[in-house]
Amino acid sequence: MTRIADLRISELLTARLCHELIGPVAAVESGVELLLDQPLNLDQEALALAADSARRASARLQFYRFAYGLGGEGRAAGPPPFELAASYFATTRIACHYAEGVRILAPAEQKLGCNLLLVGGEALVRGGKLVLDAVGDEMHLDAAGEAARLAPEQLDALLLKTPVEALTPRTVQTYFTGLLARTRGRHLLIEAAEPGRLRVRSAALTV
Repeated sequence: MTRIADLRISELLTARLCHELIGPVAAVESGVELLLDQPLNLDQEALALAADSARRASARLQFYRFAYGLGGEGRAAGPPPFELAASYFATTRIACHYAEGVRILAPAEQKLGCNLLLVGGEALVRGGKLVLDAVGDEMHLDAAGEAARLAPEQLDALLLKTPVEALTPRTVQTYFTGLLARTRGRHLLIEAAEPGRLRVRSAALTV
């Protein structure tokens, strides 16, 4: 049963990742096709489109490699996580502040932090600001923006209340974040402090 659950989560995360990359990769393809149509007269607009889309695809791939991959199991390869997060959210309507208190944490903790950022991104469908910070052994994410909220099914998945067989591409990210927190000996607490603001805290599990 565990292997079946792992397989389903992997399939859903893969589907999500492919969905994230379809847009920028298709834009690169369009830019290249424009250039091929007029090889003797390079179109600067087409070049800019292809280059910008390639940067977006690269930023997303590098961020997801750390957030979903083995980057948190030891010394992270490539740019530090705060740079990966900055590049990822630079292509969105969301401003991201990755505080110094998180930057000094072990890679495994920052991997959880990056997934919390993705959860916050889910809550800010109309844009806004994310602040990821840590005090002592507790990490917290603040998401502020118009109508900042997670759907009930996303909240259930974040708290691991959703059966694996009921997960969807929309809820798998929040479920994976909750699962990651549990493997780190933590649980997640959700607070809606005021309209337009959501806070998720990662606290140590108590025996």
